[in-house]
Amino acid sequence: MAGEFKKKLFWRAVVAEFLAMTLFIFISIGSALGFNYPVGSNQTAVQDNVKVSLAFGLSIATLAQSVGHISGAHLNPAVTLGLLLSCQISILRAFMYILAQCVGAIVATAILSGITSSLPMNSLGRNDLAEGVNSGQGLGIEIIATLQLVLCVLATTDRRRRDLGGSAPLAIGLSVALGHLLAVSGGPPGCRERAGGGGVSCHGWWWIFWVGPFIGAALAVLIYDFILAPRSSDLVDRVKVWTSGQVEEYDLEADDMNSRVEMKPK
Repeated sequence: MAGEFKKKLFWRAVVAEFLAMTLFIFISIGSALGFNYPVGSNQTAVQDNVKVSLAFGLSIATLAQSVGHISGAHLNPAVTLGLLLSCQISILRAFMYILAQCVGAIVATAILSGITSSLPMNSLGRNDLAEGVNSGQGLGIEIIATLQLVLCVLATTDRRRRDLGGSAPLAIGLSVALGHLLAVSGGPPGCRERAGGGGVSCHGWWWIFWVGPFIGAALAVLIYDFILAPRSSDLVDRVKVWTSGQVEEYDLEADDMNSRVEMKPK
């Protein structure tokens, strides 16, 4: 990890996560500030769900396209944890990414607080459970929403695949939008990114918006790496990435045209 710590590319990636997270939170939470207010005389706030979900999804897609080649554009501690458990990044990189994401979320929240200080009943879209939803239901929603997101990230960034087409950032952005369309039934939109990115907008149920996404990320890795698309390389070799931080190589290990490309650490 010491070698990775000294590389300029590593610190550029950390800065990219900070800047992208700041922009992401500013745009997405800014769109959610009117969530509890009617948008017209014959409309209700429920119709804002789609607007807010699309704001989250499209902002992720845009930022992933912008900084994905620099840091991977995790923009979510749960995604970072998932890639760590999948043995694709080092422990040092995961820690620094999560730290950068949290600081970025706090900075964005502070900026929003300053420019919306005159907005009546402004809570910056504080996380809470919807009326009638208990903690178990809220936790389940967070787990499922994060599970599908991390599964999408693992699948669309799997370099063993040769069938990928289209835009991976757009696919991940749509996954985020779908997750928020689900999550709004258990609380205000954006709970995972805001709570995971600093926990500064949470209420008494803060632990749901941390524990749920982390459980969902772990389940996604278990399902994808060990059931749906198991890797031939030994697990002991793979976990060396946690300390070495080396980029894994992919070698063809079969004779026929339908062979898989498997991952082996350097």
